Amino acid sequence: MRSLSIAATGMLAQQRNVEVVSNNLANMNTTGYMRRRTEFHDLLYQNLRRVGSTSSDDGSVVPSGVQIGLGVKLAAVYRIHEQGNLNATDNTMDMAIQGKGFFQIELPSGDTAYTRDGTFQLNADGEIVTHDGYSVLPGITVPDDAIDVTINQSGEVLVKVQGQVELQNVGQLEIATFANEAGLEAVGSNLLTETPASGAPTVSSPQEPGYGSILQGFLETSNVNAVEEITNLISAQRAYEMNSKVIQTADEMMATLNTTR
Repeated sequence: MRSLSIAATGMLAQQRNVEVVSNNLANMNTTGYMRRRTEFHDLLYQNLRRVGSTSSDDGSVVPSGVQIGLGVKLAAVYRIHEQGNLNATDNTMDMAIQGKGFFQIELPSGDTAYTRDGTFQLNADGEIVTHDGYSVLPGITVPDDAIDVTINQSGEVLVKVQGQVELQNVGQLEIATFANEAGLEAVGSNLLTETPASGAPTVSSPQEPGYGSILQGFLETSNVNAVEEITNLISAQRAYEMNSKVIQTADEMMATLNTTR
């Protein structure tokens, strides 16, 4: 009885759906988190009567045929790259990208990761780093005698030094964009890495055409909508229950056959 295995694939698919929704809800307060969405594909079909086949010697064609579906499978879980809300923090090293782009982070391995999380700090050497101590490329160091730091929308890092009137430019932040942002691989800690699906990064200064701008003293919140996620959760739960009901019904039908004399 195919309905048993078909319903089993439906229950497994909805289980994966709930897992994705739960991860979205768990990261509601994660800075720069981009919600995920599941996509499903139907499985192969068994042709009991192939559509388009001839039904007689005179060439009559079967208009629809008989195809029995074999269930559902998880096709993709991809990120929705929508701009999250921008919250003012008044912290000098907090930054948010308004528009398109990612901050570039140098990993201990020497590889480059990408993030929308702009919760940056200064390490003991005055270098701008993440909360894990990873350097923010291209590697900007704020002098020890700086009494104020200003980061404009173009990504220029300007410092006020004691005894000087003019602001001193100590570096230029750059952001990266990708042809397929959904193709980036999440590695945890709000970091993404390049893959063949994402394509190579294109790096430029903020506010250039096609690139976002930097907002100092702001952080981008996650783009998770709690109401929408709860709705998805209820929908997945109902679908799971209906698939389990199919298994129960199929079992009762088989029991009826077993008791037939």
